[in-house]
Amino acid sequence: MKRQASLGEFEQLLLLAVLQLKDRASGTSISTELEERADRRVSRGALYSALDRLESKGYLTWQVSESTPERGGHPSRIFSVTEPGLEALRSHQRALRNLTQGLDEVLNFGR
Repeated sequence: MKRQASLGEFEQLLLLAVLQLKDRASGTSISTELEERADRRVSRGALYSALDRLESKGYLTWQVSESTPERGGHPSRIFSVTEPGLEALRSHQRALRNLTQGLDEVLNFGR
């Protein structure tokens, strides 16, 4: 089995935010999603650096959207998670589930 590129915590959050946003996953909306759902503020530079890193790993792809008046006529990139990105998330979730099994009381899950 081919070993996947590693997936850091911030990269996981980015992929999950892109999935939540579906076809609205621009840099601005991803940043807002991270702040609202994960209580995580991120600089523009860190955001785009991580998005580019995920793209180079094959976990993300993007398309240029049509320009809008709200953006001063400038198009934006709309990101989407690739199948290898989904598999990386699934693999990580399996590992977390396996490692946290039996620790509900210690970790206060369900409370």
